[in-house]
Formats: sequence, structure tokens, C-alpha cells
Amino acid sequence: MPSSPRPPELVFSTPRKLPDPKKLRGRVAVLDIAFAADGMGTPFEETTGAFIRALGGRLAAWVDHHDHDRQKEFQADPRFTLATKAQHGACPEMVTPEVVREAGPIDTLVCHVDLDGLYSAAKWILGGHEPYAGADDDARAVDTRIGAPGPTGELIDKALRAHFRDEGLKHRIVKWLVEGMKDKPLGREIAEAAADFDRMAVEARRLAALYQPRGKAVYVDAGVEAKAPYDKTLLLLEGQKRAPVAIVRDAGSITLAAAFDSGIDFVRLLTLGGGMPTRVSIPESRLEEALQKLNS
Repeated sequence: MPSSPRPPELVFSTPRKLPDPKKLRGRVAVLDIAFAADGMGTPFEETTGAFIRALGGRLAAWVDHHDHDRQKEFQADPRFTLATKAQHGACPEMVTPEVVREAGPIDTLVCHVDLDGLYSAAKWILGGHEPYAGADDDARAVDTRIGAPGPTGELIDKALRAHFRDEGLKHRIVKWLVEGMKDKPLGREIAEAAADFDRMAVEARRLAALYQPRGKAVYVDAGVEAKAPYDKTLLLLEGQKRAPVAIVRDAGSITLAAAFDSGIDFVRLLTLGGGMPTRVSIPESRLEEALQKLNS
């Protein structure tokens, strides 16, 4: 059952670039959007805090599973359902019928741009129920990179990774999930988008052969070495086969990644204040600092 008679509007966002609250319709629920981390160059007070204050009473719910030092400040606010990545590997499992019911009717859903966010949105629209059996497990496998998702999860993960800037595709994927995946033409479109991932995977594996050892990490400058579009997640996973930490430079930043169960916490190591403990992106100017702290 939908959480309100009229399906909520979907707005896709990221922690550092939140939408203008004035442009969001009615009561708002935020799903899988981490609190902005001061150490990432986007101070909490100027981004997340300002967004929360601007929404005021229109903010009906905030559900998220990313680590952040400021979470404790919202423990007494029933609108916030917050956890760490260790507590919940993915966000959809936190979108329960009780959470949806307590929030009441929602006019706008603001969700993260990845599979975890889209699955959270679909589950919310369905009143806190999975769009298909095992959807929560698929989201957890994709977001933690532990185990393998089922066929549907793998299909959507590939489609999103190959077309991560295609907002229209994200809308259609949520629609497909909510409607029980019965729209065959839409299913074929998603499958075609997923097929594009395979070409990106070839380039990612070529780049992986160029990793250079940096103590406990391996490093590749994809900004210089890439000859075609590549999948960064796959490149990072290939690096983790070679060392505990994989580091990729591209577009003025570096991304560090370690296995979900590695025990490595980049958020604390680099004093970021919040984010995913085992995968972060920071300015490239901090590369040597990151390597020194990682290898000390």
C-alpha cells in the first residue's frame, strides 16, 4: 500500500548537494542521505543543518545508515531513524512499515542516487514492504560489497553504475520496482542500460593492472591513465584484491576503499566527521597525508 493517496515526488540528491527546500513540495522524507561531514569540505551546519532548519516542520522523516559524529544530537527527535554502517549495511532494511506509518503522509521523497537510495524510495512508496522478496538483501550486498546480489539487484546495480548521471532512468527504475517489475519494455530498457556496464568493466580491469603499491595500499591515477569510461567501484574492488586499501585518483579527488569487514575506518583516520567508514573521497591534495596515516 502506498504511504499516501498521491504518490510522492522523487528527488535524487547527495549529502553535499542537497536540493533547495523551497522547491520541495509539502511534507518531506529523506532516505539514505548521509549528514555532511566537516572534513569533506562541506560543513554540517552549512549543508545538512541548514537544510533541516529550512524544512522545519515539513521534515517528516530522515532515515540513514552512515556514520556521523552529530547523530547523537537527533536521538530524541522521533523523525530521525539513524544508524551506523556497522548496524545496518544498507538503508532499505531501516524503512519499515512502522517508520513509514509514524511519518504519516509524504509529499516528497529525497533519496540518494544509488541503488540503496532507490530501493529505499520504492520500499517507502510500498508502505515499508520490499518491492520483491530479497530486495533488502540485494541492497545490503550491493552497498557493502559482501556477497552477491540476486539477478534483479545485479541488473539494477549495473544499470545505475553505467548511467549514474541519468536521473530519468532512476525515476523509471523506482517505478518499475513499485509496479512489481511487470512493465516488460521498461525491463528491457534497464537490461540494455546494464549491458553498457560490461564495456566499462573492461576498462576498469585494464586500469587495475596499472595499480602501484603504496605500503598498505595500491594506487592508480585514472585521470591520466583512463582511455574510456570505467566503473570506479569495480576498479576499487580489483585494487582490494591486491592490497587492503585501493586508492583511485580522478577529477581532482582521490577515493579510498577497503573491504566492509576490514576494520579500517577512514572517517576517523582522516578526521572527516562522517561518511562511509570504508569508502571516502577527499581532495587529491590530501593523498600524501592519507598514505602517511594509513601506513604509520
